[in-house]
Amino acid sequence: REPGGEGPAATALSHGVDSPRMSLLLRRFHLYLALFLMPWILMYTASTFVMNHRTLFHGPPPIPPPQFELERELIYDGELPDGATPQQIAVQLLGALEMDGTHTLGRGAPAGTVVINRQHAVTPRRITYTAADRKVRVERMVFGGAGFLERMHRRRGFQHPYALEDAWALSVDLTIGALLMLAGSGIWMWWEMRAARRWGALALASGCGLFALFLGVM
Repeated sequence: REPGGEGPAATALSHGVDSPRMSLLLRRFHLYLALFLMPWILMYTASTFVMNHRTLFHGPPPIPPPQFELERELIYDGELPDGATPQQIAVQLLGALEMDGTHTLGRGAPAGTVVINRQHAVTPRRITYTAADRKVRVERMVFGGAGFLERMHRRRGFQHPYALEDAWALSVDLTIGALLMLAGSGIWMWWEMRAARRWGALALASGCGLFALFLGVM
């Protein structure tokens, strides 16, 4: 040991203390992040399986349309603005029905009829308004596990002006980031384990190679 210096032994001891501590923190981070992501991974795994094997859940093609059951009928006595667009009518009707939220307009509706698809993960509804008699028909989609999983899988985006939808979209972004961190921490832990480097490298190369193969032939 040189005077006033720590020497090789002290330096090695210092690295020996810091490295296990960092490794422990990384492993805990990887563990708790995986537990946090569990419901998201289960949902996307199950929904992808349903979409990949639709005939098991919906029967042979063509896939039948969703089934709806009547929930209520009423006469809308509110005043609609002159020349109101279908979108304006939809917003006003949903507000009057206390069903304001994410929705789309049905395609191919007859003249004088507005069809509103009120989106919801569990109970989507179809609202049909006919201008001639001002009748509103509210139908609820019959619940099905396969359809529920597909709706959850496709739910995305910040394109709707509703805080709940923005919160869902933000949570999806956070899940994407967390999955990237999970993969990164897994690679870090693999590299720390000298005995597993060879088999880990083989697994990593195999996965990347298979992905590249499918990417090139599709």
